[in-house]
Amino acid sequence: MAKRDYYETLGISKGASEADIKKAFRLKAREHHPDKNAGSSTAEEEFKAVNEAYDVLKDSNKKAAYDQYGHAAFENGGFGNAGGGDFSSAFSDVFEDLFGDFMGGGASRRGSGSSSTRGSDLRYNMTISLEEAYRGKATNITVPSSTKCEQCSGTGGKDGTQPSSCPTCGGIGKVRAQQGFFTVERTCPTCSGKGQMNKNPCRFCSGSGTTQKNKNLSVNIPAGVETGTRIRLSGEGEAGMQNGPSGDLYIFTEVLDHSIFQRDGANLFCQIPVSMVSATLGGDIEAPTLDGGKTRVKVPSGIQSGKQLRLRGKGMPNIRGGSYGDLYIELHIETPVNLNETQKGLLRDFEKSLEERDNNPKYSNFFSKVKSFWETNSN
Repeated sequence: MAKRDYYETLGISKGASEADIKKAFRLKAREHHPDKNAGSSTAEEEFKAVNEAYDVLKDSNKKAAYDQYGHAAFENGGFGNAGGGDFSSAFSDVFEDLFGDFMGGGASRRGSGSSSTRGSDLRYNMTISLEEAYRGKATNITVPSSTKCEQCSGTGGKDGTQPSSCPTCGGIGKVRAQQGFFTVERTCPTCSGKGQMNKNPCRFCSGSGTTQKNKNLSVNIPAGVETGTRIRLSGEGEAGMQNGPSGDLYIFTEVLDHSIFQRDGANLFCQIPVSMVSATLGGDIEAPTLDGGKTRVKVPSGIQSGKQLRLRGKGMPNIRGGSYGDLYIELHIETPVNLNETQKGLLRDFEKSLEERDNNPKYSNFFSKVKSFWETNSN
């Protein structure tokens, strides 16, 4: 019976790349794996065929020979016996991909020989005011965490005894099992892959080497933080298992909105209402600053609503130090309300006095354009 084409076996075209060949092999090997097709001789034969095809096509020299001569390239000893493709050679580079779901995913095929593991990182969300973000803040926080067991000094053993090698795996953390024509490594069921175990575990921590306890910490929040700023406190996370290194604590800041100032990066913005008379005649106004002070700002005569005035260096500090952003004052001209008849009369007289003078250039220019528009469209 003629041998099936290797490309057809893997379900790919002849011009497939190395990555495509490897991907196709993963899929086919997973589909026909004996563990998923127990007792099926057809699946086992198909699995062998997939392995043989990949053993040739993954090797650039063998692939080139096969592309030119087909199966004849491997007859009579040429390029070795492709038909007896070595499983471990072809399968080792994708072993983790295929068995990740069987063995915990991404685990090393070799046990570490140590039961110590690094502690988990912790997250703490801290809410602060804009003033605190401006000045910086020193505060104390309480973090629920695991700490090293005081009774066993973190070893997990009774009276501080050290763990010994697992008798099942010999300290490797893995055990081997024969599956048909190949060998599979699995996580040791006795020590759960740690490679070590305590014959007499500490009764206070149940052998983990850690206990739950609230941790009180002093934290310095630097000036200039924003919402989303992350501050790392090394070694202040969860304690490591059986004397492993501790994780880290990450503090994420959230800066509250302010009733007067709006923030954009290092710059601050403040809207200040100005009377119609002050905007017309000009003068000085007092503007607040985030440090709790105030500064005098000169308003030029004839200023329009929405105009921004820039105060250099009155914004937020740079978190890395050395500079400050700017404060932008946006003026909003306030139209007077609740006028009495006398005041209304004065305004009407004032408006009449402006009719023969160019005191409202934007107004005059706009309605000049409107008049021209109406005349053009009426013809």
